[in-house]
Amino acid sequence: MTMPIIIKNKLLLFALLFLVFLSTTACTCFKNYGKFVPDADVTAAFNKAEINPDLNYYITGSDTYPRSILGLNKAYILDSDLWKKVELKPEELRELSTRMRQRAIMLCRRQGEFGFAVLDEKGKQIGIWYSIMVPGISIKMLDDRKVVIYPPNDSNYMCYDDQ
Repeated sequence: MTMPIIIKNKLLLFALLFLVFLSTTACTCFKNYGKFVPDADVTAAFNKAEINPDLNYYITGSDTYPRSILGLNKAYILDSDLWKKVELKPEELRELSTRMRQRAIMLCRRQGEFGFAVLDEKGKQIGIWYSIMVPGISIKMLDDRKVVIYPPNDSNYMCYDDQ
């Protein structure tokens, strides 16, 4: 038995309206989220241990083998206790990034670490990020130039942390 054309048209209209609702809701739900974009210049800057004086630096994970290094423009406030602010000299940054690369090699993660540009919700670069390639990082822009950056969850780093 086939459906009458009127019922098919109503179902099609309902499906279209539902899709429009979903796309509108998704846009408003994620409007304050920035993104991370792979960036060869950021990778090179970390590999050369270049400190940018316009950035505050933070690490997450071990002080010896950090999971990630974040450089955030000083005009922004990092609103998170998942990060530790660090004052780095070039030789300290070189040592940290070297240890991170060695750790990745020991764990057979041949791709090593990557640099990312950290962008706000409008696409403006507000920082840099350096870590092994793992899913789950996100950035949320709050009021008054506050930023929440969520590092990947622990399960993404279990191998990296010898677990």
